[in-house]
Amino acid sequence: MGFLWFPRFLMFTPRERARYDRHFILPGFGKDGQERLKTSAVLCIGAGGLGSPAALYLAAAGVGRLGIIDDDRVDLSNLQRQILHAEAAIGTPKVRSAENRLRGLNADIVVEAHALRLTAANVRDLFAGYDLIIDGSDNFPTRFLAGDGAWLLSKPLVSGSIFQFEGQLTVFDRRRGTPCFRCLLPEPPPPGAVPGCDEAGVVGALPGVVGSLQAMEAVKILSGCGESLAGRLLHYDALRTAFREVRLARDPQCPLCGPRPLITAPAAYDASCAADPPAVPEIGVEELREALDNGFRGVLLDVRQVREHRGERIAGSRLVPLAELPGRLEALPADQCYYVYCSTGKRSARAVSIMREAGFREARNVRGGIVAWRTAGGATEEE
Repeated sequence: MGFLWFPRFLMFTPRERARYDRHFILPGFGKDGQERLKTSAVLCIGAGGLGSPAALYLAAAGVGRLGIIDDDRVDLSNLQRQILHAEAAIGTPKVRSAENRLRGLNADIVVEAHALRLTAANVRDLFAGYDLIIDGSDNFPTRFLAGDGAWLLSKPLVSGSIFQFEGQLTVFDRRRGTPCFRCLLPEPPPPGAVPGCDEAGVVGALPGVVGSLQAMEAVKILSGCGESLAGRLLHYDALRTAFREVRLARDPQCPLCGPRPLITAPAAYDASCAADPPAVPEIGVEELREALDNGFRGVLLDVRQVREHRGERIAGSRLVPLAELPGRLEALPADQCYYVYCSTGKRSARAVSIMREAGFREARNVRGGIVAWRTAGGATEEE
């Protein structure tokens, strides 16, 4: 036994033995677990809020090869939560900033920077070179592409998402017969139905919690230590400091993992769920203020989500979330004037487009949304 153990220990340099000492002495993990990490390769999709803590902890843990894919550049607004990056990196590609930070943290691992967007054309080749995928993306086209690609290539996918004060996490693993991403969400939501962090906001420490949990799931899967979240979804409510677990079920009619799959190759979803807001008639916030001050008799319509409306709204506004709008148009009088707003004007532009196609000729978008209204000194209220 001593002869078998000794050469395996020699695969670690003296520096690595010192670095990973707490892993070596950890019951149930030890040198075998560390060896598995050293010979593993992980791809992190996104170097943002979730990708930052996930990549940092995977690099620190000693994952042998760590890939980062992102086509964005560092912006000052990122630094509230994206802890991979520093002020000196503003304006530089996120993958380069991430590469410098991770190599500075652990020079004994290989860091691979992919300064590009994940697409249907490159997903197979990218995923094929890694053992596990971390999805830290912030948009539905990439999430669906990652879900389809990882399933088709039988790569474990550690999926995380965040929204304002809430986060969720799960593992999709075809090798273990779990549900796939499409069992949880069969189709992309309508364009603009779910706001991103730039519209809805997010508390800075939240992605740190979820991203760290993603790293922990990856470490467990790669090292063979413990039980992963495969088949279970973990929901985190930061305001209540509460975790809730939900058991996921496979969809027998799933187009990806069902008995007669319709999806056999990765496909692009940008056109279906990431289209730019349509060009529609607009009104500025100063015009809106003047209309309200003069006794506006139309409808001030808020198309954000319920929590957003309760937290802050323009006085006198009526709430109809964008996702519910098509099914509630019949209950709205089409002959009135509508001023429609959301956080920044993106979702409300889509709402106005839907309304005008349905015959609401006097529907107008509030340019810049409630953010522009607040910046211009407009008053808001809350429940």
